[in-house]
Amino acid sequence: MMANKASLGNYFEDLTVGLKIDHAVSRTLTEGDAALYLALTASRYPLFCNTEFARELGFIREPIHDLLVFHIVFGKSVPDISLNAVANLGYADVRFGEAVYPGDTISAETEVIGRRESSGGDTGIVWVQTFGYNQHKREVIRFIRWVLVNKANSANETGPAIVPPTPNEVATADFYIPEDLKLSAFDGRVTGGKWFWDDYEVGERIDHVEGMAIEEAEHQMAARLYQNTARAHFNAHALKDSRFGTRVVYGGHVISIARALSFNGLENIVRILAFNGGTHSNPTVTGDTIFAYTDILEKINLNRVDCGALRLRLIATKNLDPYTENIEFKVPDEKGRERYHPNVVLDLDYTVLIPKKVRSEQ
Repeated sequence: MMANKASLGNYFEDLTVGLKIDHAVSRTLTEGDAALYLALTASRYPLFCNTEFARELGFIREPIHDLLVFHIVFGKSVPDISLNAVANLGYADVRFGEAVYPGDTISAETEVIGRRESSGGDTGIVWVQTFGYNQHKREVIRFIRWVLVNKANSANETGPAIVPPTPNEVATADFYIPEDLKLSAFDGRVTGGKWFWDDYEVGERIDHVEGMAIEEAEHQMAARLYQNTARAHFNAHALKDSRFGTRVVYGGHVISIARALSFNGLENIVRILAFNGGTHSNPTVTGDTIFAYTDILEKINLNRVDCGALRLRLIATKNLDPYTENIEFKVPDEKGRERYHPNVVLDLDYTVLIPKKVRSEQ
C-alpha cells in the first residue's frame, strides 16, 4: 500500500533543540492584503492607509501594517512549528525591522531554541526564534515565541528540559528607526490625535472605551489571510472533544483587535518598535467581545528632537468592560496560586514610536 504523502506536521518529539527550518511558501504582500486586514480589524492608523501622509513622513508609500507583517511571518512558521499546537503561550524579543510595502515578498526561517515536556506527558512547551526577511534578505521582523505542542505518543522519551533565557525587554539600541523618517512633517490633523510623547505620564492608564465582538467569519477569514493553518483555529470536528470544546481565535488576531481599539487615546503612534513580552492568558472564542486599556510603563528618550518612545502595557479582556466594570487583574486559583482573571485574554508589553509635541530645534 502506498504511503500517505500528506504531512501530519511536527509534534513535540520532532522539534529538537537546534533544529533549523526554512519555511515554505514565501508570500508577496499586496494592496488587497492590506485592505482586507483593515476590514477585519478596523485599524485606523493613517500611516498604513494614507499614501500622502506616509510620504510626508519619509516612507516610499503607505507600508503594510506592522501587525500584518508579524502575522504573515508567524503564519509561515505554523505548518512546521504549531500545526499540532494546543495554544501559543507567549512572546519575547520581538523586533520590528524594515518597513514592508505592497509588492514585497516575505520569507521566514525558524530555529528551535528550547523545549520542556509537560507534567502530564501528553504535551510539551517548545521555544522557537523566527526571522522574517524581504526579497533583499533584509530583516523585517524577528521574534521568540513559546507554544504548547501535542506529543505524538505520550510514552515517548523526549530527554531533559532545555529552557532558554529570554530578555525582559528589547534594548533601545535594537530599535529600528528608518533613516529617512521625517517627523517634523507629522500632521496631527490627519490622525485626529491631540497627545504626543510629551503629554503622556508614567503610571497613566488609558481606557479605550469601546468593545469589539469577534465574529466567526471574521476570525476564520483573518487566520486564512495570515495563512495560519493551526488545527486549533479551524478543525471544529477534531476540537469538539478538546479542553475548550470548540475552535479558538488565533491569539495574534486578538492582539490586532486590541491594538485597533487602542487607537482611541494613542492616535499619534507612528509604528511599533518592539514587543518586550506578551502572554495569551486565556482563550478567546467566537462571540466574545474584546475590550482594552493601556498603562504607560516608561517614556524613553531617543535623543531625537522629533520623537520618543513609549513602553506600553496593553491589556485585553473578554466580555467584561474594564472602563465600566471592576476587574481584579489576577486572582488566586483553587490552590492559592496567582492566576490571570479568566476574562483577561492578553497581557502585552510593547514599545512604540511617537512624535514629540515640538519637533524642531528652537
